[in-house]
Amino acid sequence: MSLPPEAIPATTPRFLCDAMLQRLGHWLRTAGYDVVMAAEGEADYARLRRAIDDGRILLTRDPALAKMRRAEKSVVVLQSDNLEGCAQELTERLAINWQLDPFGRCLQCNSLLASASQVTQAVVPEEIDRPLYYCPGCQQVFWDDSNVSRMRTHLSRWQDGDYCQSSD
Repeated sequence: MSLPPEAIPATTPRFLCDAMLQRLGHWLRTAGYDVVMAAEGEADYARLRRAIDDGRILLTRDPALAKMRRAEKSVVVLQSDNLEGCAQELTERLAINWQLDPFGRCLQCNSLLASASQVTQAVVPEEIDRPLYYCPGCQQVFWDDSNVSRMRTHLSRWQDGDYCQSSD
């Protein structure tokens, strides 16, 4: 379940990931960050404008974006060409907390998750005997399983500074 909004520091960055960094965006969202994914083919200026207007940091591998007017405080260009390298680089530059609020956001639509109500629990198979979480944005129900456990381990590794290549 997600932390209440007031428990997340106001200085916690919000991100806009361009298309080439969507896997990194997925992991940032898994860690609890507010991450929006840019649409494939969205124009450079439109992405920058959106990041500035929404108070987000635009994550990209495109150095041309950083050279655009007004990009100085809104664009982070990552050099690495793999997920672990990008995670390490971003952590070094922005002090990312990979344990901010794991699985506090919907991985599909970015909404904050809530405890599932009894009505929502009624649509889940009886053999699921774990806490349930509900996404008000896309109306999906989630629960911890072995995949979530594996992803929590991955976030913990990154939090501990272990960025060795993995199969994720």
